[in-house]
Amino acid sequence: MKKDGKLIKTILNSILPVILAFVLGGFIILAIGENPLETYGILIRKSLFTAKGFMNTLHYASPLILTGLAIAITFKANIYNMGVEGQMLLGGFFAGIAGAYLPNMNSVLHKLICFGVAIICGMVFALIPALLKVKCRVNEMVVTLMLNYAMIKALEFMTTGVFRDLSAGYVATPTIQESAMFSRIGTSRITLFTVIVLVILVIMYFVMKKSKLGYEITAIGKNPEFAEATGMNVGKKIIIMMLISGALSGIAGAGWMCSEQFKYTLSFSANPGLGWDGMLIALLGGHSPIGIFIAAIFFAALKTGSDNINMYTSVPKEIVSIIQGLIILFLAIKFINDNTRLFDRFKKAKKEAA
Repeated sequence: MKKDGKLIKTILNSILPVILAFVLGGFIILAIGENPLETYGILIRKSLFTAKGFMNTLHYASPLILTGLAIAITFKANIYNMGVEGQMLLGGFFAGIAGAYLPNMNSVLHKLICFGVAIICGMVFALIPALLKVKCRVNEMVVTLMLNYAMIKALEFMTTGVFRDLSAGYVATPTIQESAMFSRIGTSRITLFTVIVLVILVIMYFVMKKSKLGYEITAIGKNPEFAEATGMNVGKKIIIMMLISGALSGIAGAGWMCSEQFKYTLSFSANPGLGWDGMLIALLGGHSPIGIFIAAIFFAALKTGSDNINMYTSVPKEIVSIIQGLIILFLAIKFINDNTRLFDRFKKAKKEAA
Protein backbone atom coordinates (compact mmCIF):
# COMPACT_ATOMS: atom_id res chain seq x y z
CA MET A 1 0.00 0.00 0.00
CA LYS A 2 2.76 2.41 1.02
CA LYS A 3 4.79 1.48 -2.08
CA ASP A 4 1.80 2.09 -4.38
CA GLY A 5 1.22 5.50 -2.80
CA LYS A 6 4.86 6.48 -3.27
CA LEU A 7 4.75 5.41 -6.94
CA ILE A 8 1.59 7.44 -7.58
CA LYS A 9 3.14 10.45 -5.85
CA THR A 10 6.28 10.17 -8.01
CA ILE A 11 4.25 9.88 -11.22
CA LEU A 12 2.09 12.89 -10.33
CA ASN A 13 5.14 15.00 -9.44
CA SER A 14 6.56 14.19 -12.89
CA ILE A 15 3.38 14.69 -14.91
CA LEU A 16 2.08 17.91 -13.30
CA PRO A 17 5.16 20.02 -14.27
CA VAL A 18 4.77 18.89 -17.89
CA ILE A 19 1.05 19.71 -17.96
CA LEU A 20 1.56 23.15 -16.41
CA ALA A 21 4.42 23.92 -18.80
CA PHE A 22 2.27 23.03 -21.81
CA VAL A 23 -0.65 25.08 -20.46
CA LEU A 24 1.51 28.19 -20.04
CA GLY A 25 3.11 27.51 -23.41
CA GLY A 26 -0.40 27.37 -24.85
CA PHE A 27 -1.11 30.91 -23.61
CA ILE A 28 2.05 32.12 -25.39
CA ILE A 29 0.95 30.40 -28.59
CA LEU A 30 -2.48 32.04 -28.27
CA ALA A 31 -0.78 35.43 -27.89
CA ILE A 32 1.04 34.78 -31.18
CA GLY A 33 -2.32 34.16 -32.83
CA GLU A 34 -2.04 30.41 -33.36
CA ASN A 35 -4.09 27.49 -32.06
CA PRO A 36 -2.24 25.71 -29.20
CA LEU A 37 -4.05 22.42 -29.73
CA GLU A 38 -3.19 22.43 -33.43
CA THR A 39 0.43 23.36 -32.71
CA TYR A 40 0.87 20.67 -30.07
CA GLY A 41 -0.91 18.19 -32.34
CA ILE A 42 1.64 18.81 -35.11
CA LEU A 43 4.53 18.55 -32.64
CA ILE A 44 3.40 15.22 -31.18
CA ARG A 45 2.06 13.67 -34.39
CA LYS A 46 5.17 14.37 -36.48
CA SER A 47 7.60 13.18 -33.81
CA LEU A 48 5.82 10.13 -32.38
CA PHE A 49 3.07 8.96 -34.73
CA THR A 50 4.92 8.67 -38.02
CA ALA A 51 7.45 5.89 -38.61
CA LYS A 52 10.26 8.22 -39.66
CA GLY A 53 9.48 10.76 -36.95
CA PHE A 54 9.46 8.14 -34.20
CA MET A 55 12.76 6.64 -35.37
CA ASN A 56 14.34 10.10 -35.45
CA THR A 57 13.01 10.69 -31.93
CA LEU A 58 14.58 7.43 -30.77
CA HIS A 59 17.86 8.52 -32.33
CA TYR A 60 17.94 11.83 -30.47
CA ALA A 61 16.77 10.14 -27.27
CA SER A 62 19.68 7.66 -27.28
CA PRO A 63 22.40 9.85 -25.69
CA LEU A 64 19.81 11.40 -23.37
CA ILE A 65 18.93 7.97 -21.98
CA LEU A 66 22.60 7.37 -21.16
CA THR A 67 23.22 10.76 -19.57
CA GLY A 68 19.97 10.38 -17.62
CA LEU A 69 21.13 7.00 -16.31
CA ALA A 70 24.56 8.46 -15.51
CA ILE A 71 22.89 11.10 -13.34
CA ALA A 72 20.37 8.73 -11.77
CA ILE A 73 22.80 6.11 -10.49
CA THR A 74 24.60 8.72 -8.38
CA PHE A 75 21.67 10.98 -7.45
CA LYS A 76 19.77 7.96 -6.10
CA ALA A 77 22.53 7.63 -3.49
CA ASN A 78 22.54 11.39 -2.83
CA ILE A 79 25.91 11.67 -4.59
CA TYR A 80 25.68 14.60 -6.98
CA ASN A 81 27.71 13.98 -10.11
CA MET A 82 27.22 17.31 -11.88
CA GLY A 83 30.09 16.50 -14.25
CA VAL A 84 28.18 14.30 -16.71
CA GLU A 85 28.39 17.03 -19.36
CA GLY A 86 32.18 17.26 -19.09
CA GLN A 87 32.58 13.47 -18.99
CA MET A 88 30.39 13.12 -22.07
CA LEU A 89 32.31 15.82 -23.97
CA LEU A 90 35.68 14.31 -23.08
CA GLY A 91 34.55 10.86 -24.19
CA GLY A 92 33.09 12.21 -27.41
CA PHE A 93 36.20 14.27 -28.19
CA PHE A 94 38.68 11.41 -27.85
CA ALA A 95 36.33 8.97 -29.57
CA GLY A 96 36.45 11.43 -32.47
CA ILE A 97 40.24 11.61 -32.33
CA ALA A 98 40.49 7.80 -32.34
CA GLY A 99 37.98 7.66 -35.17
CA ALA A 100 39.82 10.23 -37.27
CA TYR A 101 43.50 9.47 -36.71
CA LEU A 102 43.55 5.67 -36.56
CA PRO A 103 44.01 4.16 -40.03
CA ASN A 104 41.07 2.56 -41.80
CA MET A 105 40.45 -0.84 -40.24
CA ASN A 106 37.75 -3.36 -39.55
CA SER A 107 34.56 -1.43 -38.82
CA VAL A 108 33.62 -3.34 -35.64
CA LEU A 109 37.15 -3.07 -34.21
CA HIS A 110 37.34 0.63 -35.00
CA LYS A 111 34.05 1.35 -33.21
CA LEU A 112 35.10 -0.77 -30.22
CA ILE A 113 38.32 1.24 -29.92
CA CYS A 114 36.40 4.54 -30.12
CA PHE A 115 33.96 3.42 -27.42
CA GLY A 116 36.73 1.95 -25.29
CA VAL A 117 38.67 5.23 -25.39
CA ALA A 118 35.50 7.18 -24.52
CA ILE A 119 34.67 4.90 -21.58
CA ILE A 120 38.18 5.23 -20.16
CA CYS A 121 38.06 9.04 -20.53
CA GLY A 122 34.67 9.28 -18.84
CA MET A 123 35.71 7.00 -15.98
CA VAL A 124 39.04 8.75 -15.34
CA PHE A 125 37.35 12.16 -15.32
CA ALA A 126 34.68 10.88 -12.89
CA LEU A 127 37.32 9.22 -10.69
CA ILE A 128 38.92 12.57 -9.74
CA PRO A 129 35.92 13.96 -7.79
CA ALA A 130 35.12 10.47 -6.47
CA LEU A 131 38.54 10.14 -4.82
CA LEU A 132 38.35 13.70 -3.49
CA LYS A 133 34.94 12.89 -2.02
CA VAL A 134 36.00 9.62 -0.39
CA LYS A 135 39.54 10.49 0.72
CA CYS A 136 39.29 14.21 1.48
CA ARG A 137 35.54 14.72 2.11
CA VAL A 138 35.44 17.36 -0.63
CA ASN A 139 31.96 18.36 -1.83
CA GLU A 140 31.51 16.43 -5.09
CA MET A 141 28.83 18.82 -6.39
CA VAL A 142 31.21 21.79 -6.43
CA VAL A 143 34.13 19.80 -7.87
CA THR A 144 32.18 18.16 -10.70
CA LEU A 145 30.40 21.39 -11.56
CA MET A 146 33.63 23.37 -11.83
CA LEU A 147 35.43 20.60 -13.74
CA ASN A 148 32.81 20.87 -16.49
CA TYR A 149 33.92 24.39 -17.40
CA ALA A 150 37.60 23.49 -17.12
CA MET A 151 37.05 20.58 -19.50
CA ILE A 152 35.05 22.66 -21.98
CA LYS A 153 37.88 25.21 -22.17
CA ALA A 154 40.55 22.50 -22.44
CA LEU A 155 38.70 20.82 -25.32
CA GLU A 156 38.16 24.19 -26.98
CA PHE A 157 41.92 24.83 -26.79
CA MET A 158 42.73 21.44 -28.36
CA THR A 159 40.05 21.83 -31.02
CA THR A 160 41.32 25.25 -32.09
CA GLY A 161 44.94 24.13 -31.82
CA VAL A 162 46.72 20.86 -32.41
CA PHE A 163 43.65 18.83 -33.44
CA ARG A 164 42.01 21.44 -35.66
CA ASP A 165 41.00 20.45 -39.17
CA LEU A 166 42.46 23.30 -41.23
CA SER A 167 40.43 22.30 -44.28
CA ALA A 168 37.14 22.96 -42.45
CA GLY A 169 35.56 26.38 -42.71
CA TYR A 170 34.91 26.46 -38.95
CA VAL A 171 36.54 25.23 -35.75
CA ALA A 172 36.39 21.43 -35.77
CA THR A 173 38.47 18.29 -35.49
CA PRO A 174 38.93 16.07 -38.59
CA THR A 175 35.96 13.95 -39.67
CA ILE A 176 36.11 10.40 -38.34
CA GLN A 177 36.85 7.53 -40.72
CA GLU A 178 33.91 5.82 -42.38
CA SER A 179 34.77 2.62 -40.51
CA ALA A 180 34.04 4.44 -37.23
CA MET A 181 30.65 5.72 -38.36
CA PHE A 182 27.33 4.05 -37.61
CA SER A 183 25.26 3.62 -40.77
CA ARG A 184 21.73 4.98 -40.74
CA ILE A 185 18.79 2.63 -41.04
CA GLY A 186 16.57 3.52 -44.00
CA THR A 187 15.69 7.18 -44.47
CA SER A 188 15.68 7.96 -40.76
CA ARG A 189 18.60 9.02 -38.56
CA ILE A 190 18.42 5.93 -36.33
CA THR A 191 21.52 3.72 -36.16
CA LEU A 192 22.79 0.63 -34.34
CA PHE A 193 23.81 2.95 -31.50
CA THR A 194 20.16 3.12 -30.42
CA VAL A 195 20.07 -0.68 -30.12
CA ILE A 196 23.20 -0.55 -27.95
CA VAL A 197 21.56 2.08 -25.74
CA LEU A 198 18.43 -0.03 -25.27
CA VAL A 199 20.58 -3.02 -24.25
CA ILE A 200 22.42 -0.82 -21.73
CA LEU A 201 19.06 0.45 -20.44
CA VAL A 202 17.91 -3.10 -19.72
CA ILE A 203 21.21 -3.92 -18.00
CA MET A 204 21.00 -0.77 -15.87
CA TYR A 205 17.41 -1.62 -14.94
CA PHE A 206 18.56 -4.91 -13.42
CA VAL A 207 21.60 -3.26 -11.82
CA MET A 208 19.51 -0.54 -10.16
CA LYS A 209 16.40 -2.57 -9.35
CA LYS A 210 17.44 -6.19 -8.89
CA SER A 211 21.14 -6.34 -8.02
CA LYS A 212 22.98 -6.11 -4.71
CA LEU A 213 24.61 -2.86 -5.87
CA GLY A 214 21.18 -1.39 -6.56
CA TYR A 215 20.01 -2.10 -3.02
CA GLU A 216 23.28 -0.69 -1.66
CA ILE A 217 22.79 2.50 -3.67
CA THR A 218 19.30 2.90 -2.19
CA ALA A 219 20.62 2.25 1.33
CA ILE A 220 23.39 4.84 0.94
CA GLY A 221 20.86 7.37 -0.33
CA LYS A 222 18.58 6.86 2.67
CA ASN A 223 21.20 6.73 5.42
CA PRO A 224 24.93 6.49 4.59
CA GLU A 225 25.95 6.38 8.27
CA PHE A 226 23.69 3.38 8.94
CA ALA A 227 24.92 1.69 5.75
CA GLU A 228 28.52 2.15 6.95
CA ALA A 229 27.61 0.83 10.40
CA THR A 230 26.17 -2.38 8.91
CA GLY A 231 29.55 -3.15 7.34
CA MET A 232 29.10 -1.62 3.89
CA ASN A 233 32.18 0.08 2.46
CA VAL A 234 30.40 3.29 1.46
CA GLY A 235 33.54 4.94 0.07
CA LYS A 236 34.17 2.02 -2.28
CA LYS A 237 30.54 2.06 -3.44
CA ILE A 238 30.74 5.79 -4.17
CA ILE A 239 33.79 5.22 -6.36
CA ILE A 240 32.03 2.37 -8.19
CA MET A 241 28.92 4.53 -8.77
CA MET A 242 31.00 7.41 -10.11
CA LEU A 243 32.94 5.08 -12.42
CA ILE A 244 29.71 3.63 -13.82
CA SER A 245 28.34 7.15 -14.25
CA GLY A 246 31.51 8.24 -16.06
CA ALA A 247 31.42 5.17 -18.31
CA LEU A 248 27.79 5.82 -19.30
CA SER A 249 28.65 9.46 -20.04
CA GLY A 250 31.61 8.41 -22.18
CA ILE A 251 29.44 5.97 -24.15
CA ALA A 252 26.92 8.77 -24.74
CA GLY A 253 29.69 11.00 -26.13
CA ALA A 254 31.14 8.28 -28.35
CA GLY A 255 27.72 7.27 -29.66
CA TRP A 256 26.80 10.86 -30.44
CA MET A 257 30.12 11.29 -32.25
CA CYS A 258 29.88 8.10 -34.31
CA SER A 259 26.17 8.32 -35.14
CA GLU A 260 25.45 12.04 -35.54
CA GLN A 261 28.29 14.59 -35.35
CA PHE A 262 31.27 12.73 -36.91
CA LYS A 263 33.64 15.51 -35.75
CA TYR A 264 34.07 17.57 -32.60
CA THR A 265 32.88 21.17 -32.85
CA LEU A 266 32.35 23.85 -30.23
CA SER A 267 28.61 23.09 -30.42
CA PHE A 268 29.06 19.30 -30.19
CA SER A 269 26.61 18.98 -27.28
CA ALA A 270 24.34 21.81 -28.43
CA ASN A 271 22.71 24.10 -25.87
CA PRO A 272 22.26 23.59 -22.92
CA GLY A 273 24.02 20.26 -23.47
CA LEU A 274 23.24 16.55 -23.48
CA GLY A 275 24.65 16.16 -19.97
CA TRP A 276 22.53 18.98 -18.53
CA ASP A 277 19.46 17.63 -20.34
CA GLY A 278 20.25 14.25 -18.79
CA MET A 279 19.92 15.80 -15.35
CA LEU A 280 16.46 17.10 -16.15
CA ILE A 281 15.47 13.75 -17.66
CA ALA A 282 16.64 11.89 -14.54
CA LEU A 283 14.56 14.23 -12.35
CA LEU A 284 11.53 13.94 -14.61
CA GLY A 285 11.90 10.15 -14.71
CA GLY A 286 12.19 9.88 -10.93
CA HIS A 287 15.70 8.35 -11.22
CA SER A 288 14.07 5.17 -12.53
CA PRO A 289 15.39 3.51 -15.75
CA ILE A 290 11.86 3.15 -17.15
CA GLY A 291 11.00 6.73 -16.18
CA ILE A 292 14.24 7.96 -17.76
CA PHE A 293 13.42 6.15 -21.00
CA ILE A 294 9.97 7.77 -21.16
CA ALA A 295 11.34 11.22 -20.25
CA ALA A 296 14.12 10.93 -22.87
CA ILE A 297 11.58 10.01 -25.57
CA PHE A 298 9.46 12.98 -24.52
CA PHE A 299 12.36 15.45 -24.70
CA ALA A 300 13.60 14.05 -27.99
CA ALA A 301 10.04 14.33 -29.37
CA LEU A 302 10.05 18.02 -28.47
CA LYS A 303 13.28 18.44 -30.43
CA THR A 304 12.20 16.56 -33.56
CA GLY A 305 8.70 18.03 -33.46
CA SER A 306 9.91 21.62 -33.07
CA ASP A 307 11.22 21.69 -36.65
CA ASN A 308 7.76 20.78 -37.94
CA ILE A 309 6.16 23.62 -35.96
CA ASN A 310 8.08 26.12 -38.11
CA MET A 311 6.96 24.39 -41.29
CA TYR A 312 3.23 24.19 -40.57
CA THR A 313 2.57 27.18 -38.28
CA SER A 314 3.96 30.65 -37.58
CA VAL A 315 4.97 29.61 -34.06
CA PRO A 316 8.77 29.83 -33.64
CA LYS A 317 10.56 26.61 -32.66
CA GLU A 318 11.92 28.43 -29.60
CA ILE A 319 8.56 27.71 -27.93
CA VAL A 320 10.02 24.28 -27.15
CA SER A 321 12.89 25.87 -25.21
CA ILE A 322 10.35 27.90 -23.24
CA ILE A 323 8.38 24.75 -22.41
CA GLN A 324 11.57 22.97 -21.32
CA GLY A 325 12.49 25.92 -19.10
CA LEU A 326 9.03 25.88 -17.52
CA ILE A 327 9.33 22.16 -16.84
CA ILE A 328 12.61 22.79 -15.01
CA LEU A 329 10.93 25.52 -12.96
CA PHE A 330 7.94 23.37 -12.00
CA LEU A 331 10.09 20.32 -11.24
CA ALA A 332 11.53 22.30 -8.33
CA ILE A 333 8.07 22.22 -6.74
CA LYS A 334 6.78 19.09 -5.02
CA PHE A 335 3.10 19.41 -5.84
CA ILE A 336 2.20 16.16 -4.11
CA ASN A 337 3.85 15.12 -0.85
CA ASP A 338 2.98 13.35 2.37
CA ASN A 339 1.45 16.55 3.76
CA THR A 340 -0.77 17.20 0.75
CA ARG A 341 -4.40 16.81 1.80
CA LEU A 342 -5.54 15.73 -1.63
CA PHE A 343 -3.07 12.86 -1.60
CA ASP A 344 -4.05 11.90 1.95
CA ARG A 345 -7.71 11.80 0.93
CA PHE A 346 -6.84 9.60 -2.02
CA LYS A 347 -4.95 7.16 0.22
CA LYS A 348 -7.81 7.14 2.75
CA ALA A 349 -10.42 6.48 0.06
CA LYS A 350 -8.32 3.68 -1.41
CA LYS A 351 -7.85 2.12 2.02
CA GLU A 352 -11.59 2.22 2.74
CA ALA A 353 -12.35 0.69 -0.67
CA ALA A 354 -9.94 -2.16 0.07
